[in-house]
Amino acid sequence: MKLSTLPTAVAVATLILAAVAATPTRAQMKEQTVTVGGAPMYPSKNIIQNAMNSKDHTTLVAAVKAANLVETLQGPGPFTVFAPTNAAFAKLPAGTVDSLLKPQMKEKLTAVLTYHVVPGRLSIKDLWEASNKGGGKAKFKTVEGEELTVEFKGQALTIRDTKGNTSRVTIQNVFQSNGVIHVIDSVLLPS
Repeated sequence: MKLSTLPTAVAVATLILAAVAATPTRAQMKEQTVTVGGAPMYPSKNIIQNAMNSKDHTTLVAAVKAANLVETLQGPGPFTVFAPTNAAFAKLPAGTVDSLLKPQMKEKLTAVLTYHVVPGRLSIKDLWEASNKGGGKAKFKTVEGEELTVEFKGQALTIRDTKGNTSRVTIQNVFQSNGVIHVIDSVLLPS
């Protein structure tokens, strides 16, 4: 190889390596992904690994970090997470999120976040079946300790908190290696 073609060969090799690094692996391409916040969610990744890639869940990720729940949600689970979007957090009264993210509010923030988590891997089918058995509604105990009520209205799934506030599931069955995420449009609050 001539010295004059060496820089070109190096540049081509660099471009090829960059393209290969940015390309999903064969295993990831075979996975049934769901796009959330502009990013594919891979069933082989855990809840935190996927949530960190969603541009619609940056507030939730910041809150999980502030509450020191990252390690828990990377654990084996399984967990069912009702994941509020940034827009859901924006519906809260002005200053609420900033207040909850302060170190002295960690206990309250942890309670709010763990109220969005139910032990087990509950798909929409599981929630539907429980709702049907319960006469159209089903209650699930959260990791926080209080219950959420699940109700189907036609094909729409709504989640009601203990205060009577409701949230609608906008993206369902986002399977993870350690559970499942259902994206919701409002923040749920324990009593």
